[in-house]
Amino acid sequence: MLRSQLAALLRDGAQSLQQHEARNLQRSWRRFAAFAYVAEQYGYRYNGLSPLSPIGSPNPYFAFRRLPDAPERAAWSAQHYPAAPEGGPLPGMRPGGSRLRPLPEVQQEVDLLHARIVVDYSRTHRRRGLTALLVLLVAMLIPLSQTGFSAQSLLVCGAVWLFFAALWLTGLVIARRRYAKYSRVLRDSGVDWPPNPSLP
Repeated sequence: MLRSQLAALLRDGAQSLQQHEARNLQRSWRRFAAFAYVAEQYGYRYNGLSPLSPIGSPNPYFAFRRLPDAPERAAWSAQHYPAAPEGGPLPGMRPGGSRLRPLPEVQQEVDLLHARIVVDYSRTHRRRGLTALLVLLVAMLIPLSQTGFSAQSLLVCGAVWLFFAALWLTGLVIARRRYAKYSRVLRDSGVDWPPNPSLP
């Protein structure tokens, strides 16, 4: 999974695309933050949520903007980490075991990338939850229209919908706390995030 994701990044770099799009395929936001660090060593800096993401997607795309010195960065990484595309060590990561374990000297940078990513992902929870609740409501109405809208069936469907609504509200509270926590981490580190869209 990591190999294919890195291959896609290198392919976009070879084509000099101005933006690379990636999803979190690492099953961990911290490992995805480590991947974002690696992407920067090949010339693509994490830039927030991508407009490619469908509204309400539980696994959105994230954007990586090509840096002005991307060719130099990619050449340096290719020279010093020639086996990276085939499963070898990655820039800034510890050799052996998991390939996305940051070295101590880059851990702080990865932690700040992790905070940015969590802030961005936390902002999607409200929309994702509302979309899911709407789909669930429509899905329950379809069998009801076939079997009839009896008081008992309406009560059961209402209870199921309220249960998932309560789960969504719980998740929303957690997402807002996470957003506040990592926004504070970024603010305390002097990082203005999300970036002002009016700035280049």
